Amino acid sequence: MPDRPYTLLSCGVSIDGYLDSAGDERLMLSNDADLDRVDEVRAGCDAILVGATTVRNDNPRLLVRGAQRREERVARGLKPSPLKVTVTCHADLDPTARFFTTGESEKLVYCPSSCGPRARSRLGAVATVVAGGDPVSMRSLSEDLASRGVRRLMVEGGGTVHTQFLAADLADELQLVVAPFFVGDSRARRFVDDGPFPCRPGRPATLVDARPIGEVVLLRYALSDRFEEPPQPLR
Repeated sequence: MPDRPYTLLSCGVSIDGYLDSAGDERLMLSNDADLDRVDEVRAGCDAILVGATTVRNDNPRLLVRGAQRREERVARGLKPSPLKVTVTCHADLDPTARFFTTGESEKLVYCPSSCGPRARSRLGAVATVVAGGDPVSMRSLSEDLASRGVRRLMVEGGGTVHTQFLAADLADELQLVVAPFFVGDSRARRFVDDGPFPCRPGRPATLVDARPIGEVVLLRYALSDRFEEPPQPLR
């Protein structure tokens, strides 16, 4: 078994690279057709990871929506939706959030070892808490997921998590959807922070697909020599 899962980053941004607006209302960066594509990608993965800020701000369910896709997963001996994973610094998460209360799959919470007792007290009834060092290392997290049988990991944000995976050279693929507008507000969250990214001038990522999906555009990049085509779609 590989020492870490095949890791795919999935993200939607504005033309100027923002994940959201600076306001309270969530910015829509996708459309129904693209959301169905994302659902297809989810169905082909073993685990989905988001950061704690995404859990707090977006309250995602992170479930496979398509009934046939869920049925095909079950027919293969899998849960209807992939394992759900989050990473937190302080365990400041609501145990009634939809991340924890929806779906039949196991939920994993990685936290610093120093925060382990607090995280288990707060979240131990709704998730498996894993102490991941001080601070949590994305490489050790990835290796732990591999030891739990995760072969294909989908990372759905937010910006801090994307930055950590990219800077640690742990991402094999990027699926970036670009919405046809600008945010134009530096208070908003960008796709990534500063970091020593392996793909840089002189060592670019490889563009393997570029296609419109309605008014948005999907850009698919190979980020490592582990890049692979997705498994057969579950429709």
